[in-house]
Amino acid sequence: MDCIKTIKICKKYIKGNQTIAAVDNITQTFKSGNLYAIVGHSGSGKTTLLQCLGLLDKLTEGEILIENLNTSSMNENELAKIRREKIGFIFQMFYLIPNLTALENVMIPLFLNKSLSMKDIKNKAFNMLKKVGLEDRANHYPDELSGGEQQRVAIARALVNNPSIILADEPTGNLDEENEAIILNLLKKCSTEGKCVIVVSHSNTIYNFSDEILTMKKGKLYKNE
Repeated sequence: MDCIKTIKICKKYIKGNQTIAAVDNITQTFKSGNLYAIVGHSGSGKTTLLQCLGLLDKLTEGEILIENLNTSSMNENELAKIRREKIGFIFQMFYLIPNLTALENVMIPLFLNKSLSMKDIKNKAFNMLKKVGLEDRANHYPDELSGGEQQRVAIARALVNNPSIILADEPTGNLDEENEAIILNLLKKCSTEGKCVIVVSHSNTIYNFSDEILTMKKGKLYKNE
């Protein structure tokens, strides 16, 4: 199933007298059940593209369809609903709240679901921590966790609402080889369970986990043959 479809999308910035196209006329379809790797040099537009796909950045031109819903005419509340219900973000810097435990960090997205009781929220969050192998670290604070454990908490938080789309921006950039393999195996498992997973990465290891590799050069996206 087509999960995300972009139609001639552009994201341009004005810098002095120059117009810079960070994303330049990209038409691409991303399907459910696949893991896509987006590679390319720093400054090629990878992160900007990911932010556009996640509806965090407003397009200059073009359209993005999320599960056949055209987002181009949606207001901010409608976009926020799609981000909340359909998209899970994983960032390189983790962005865990330091004075909350691992469990409490994972609970945060669930508070937006008014139909869940506190017991339900705790159970869902704990089960997601269990899924990433961190049930024994549930009551630990971020500074008591290793980098790999923090990233797994961030992944649990991104997945706890069961999104159909996972967008990961350099999710293993700060990790050693062992933890990198753990994270990429987790993301691959998500794709085999039917989710659309898009990973921006500088690591060559991502090639071993990807169903399709796309390269960005100067704002344009190319399919690796």
